[in-house]
Amino acid sequence: MPASTVRYYERTGLLRRPPRSASNYRLYGEEDVYRLRFIKAAQATGFALDDVAELLKPSACRKVRGRIEDRLEEVSARMKDLRHVQRVLKAALTTCQEHEPTGRCGVIDTLSASARSKQP
Repeated sequence: MPASTVRYYERTGLLRRPPRSASNYRLYGEEDVYRLRFIKAAQATGFALDDVAELLKPSACRKVRGRIEDRLEEVSARMKDLRHVQRVLKAALTTCQEHEPTGRCGVIDTLSASARSKQP
């Protein structure tokens, strides 16, 4: 993890500012490493840093569950959108494969016709 990221977490309060050695090096402990790992794991599941900050606060399971449920809804909506994109791309690929022998791209022809029909 880049030092700039760790410094940012310190500035925003996600990570405590560690004590320093006599030679001015930061001294991180096991709890700091645990907290960094938690932050990265939460981000990997799509939580924004604001959400991570809330998850790091002592709170009732109900509040944490609510954050997780909200994130799950976002993921489900995104997956729905991605499945639609996947279907569109698969259809475009099939069109390309069908029109390849003609030397013309059926997808470009379709998009061009659609663009022409939407002109004022």
